[in-house]
Amino acid sequence: MTTAPIRHYLQFNDFTADEYAWLFQRAAQIKRKFKAYEKYHPLADRTLAMIFEKASTRTRVSFEAGMYQLGGSVVHLTTGDSQLGRAEPIEDSAKVISRMVDLVMIRTYGQDKIERFAAHSRVPVINGLTNEFHPCQILADLFTYIEHRGPADGSGTLTDCLKGKTVAWVGDGNNMANTWLQAADILGFTVHVSTPSGYEVDQSIAGVRSAASYKVFKDPMQACAGADLVTTDVWTSMGYEAENEERRQAFADWCVDTEMMRAAKPDALFMHCLPAHRGEEVEADVIDGPQSVVWDEAENRMHVQKALMEFLLLGRL
Repeated sequence: MTTAPIRHYLQFNDFTADEYAWLFQRAAQIKRKFKAYEKYHPLADRTLAMIFEKASTRTRVSFEAGMYQLGGSVVHLTTGDSQLGRAEPIEDSAKVISRMVDLVMIRTYGQDKIERFAAHSRVPVINGLTNEFHPCQILADLFTYIEHRGPADGSGTLTDCLKGKTVAWVGDGNNMANTWLQAADILGFTVHVSTPSGYEVDQSIAGVRSAASYKVFKDPMQACAGADLVTTDVWTSMGYEAENEERRQAFADWCVDTEMMRAAKPDALFMHCLPAHRGEEVEADVIDGPQSVVWDEAENRMHVQKALMEFLLLGRL
């Protein structure tokens, strides 16, 4: 009997467009079951280990609640209460932990750590966030866009409504920007990127195969012009707090405001991965306004991650 190879989800490039269409379809079905209070336990007797080197609210709650809702159980680890924060090599930790659980989610700093863990793991490993990528968040963002702007008749695959669309990224060339560029490359939309000088996306990290899927703008207003979706993130990501004041000055013109939203299409959506700082990267009138879907976006982390865990452990049901 041939055992299927282990699939990891370490960056958006790990899956194909067809696999994403499947994941979004499953996420929609699983969400409907959740809203109908319908019990669904495909991962009964399975255990998820969650390893946090970076603190978290949404990542922990969405994965932990999601795994319990699928009938599984959760082990929560931090670098403060495990050998990951001490002298044991990552490779050794991976070999041990993956013999005791069925799935591992890691939220850490460098992408190299999660790559090394996955290389020595017997079970699937999920990137809950690294300095370089945040694939689970972009999964939720795309699913949220599909929910709000997908075809009412459900025709075609769920990713068809993304093709030819324009996403405006306003702010730091960070892990979110890197992941948006990968998603555009795979799913056929375009990202307009506008960052302050010195904070551009590093193409060698993003790993985008074609430059045709993104355009760079010095002026964030131009980036937002005609966009279907405008999105941003905090100016100072976790781990860069020492640069906070310097970044506040550099990013002053990269606050998503009502003028930027007016430059976008009339029905453009606004997204933010949260937590948000009103008055910095986004005006309160925008994030709390009618075009904002940030609360749906936050909830959808749980639903897409349930579909992801199901897929990694059970394949296409």
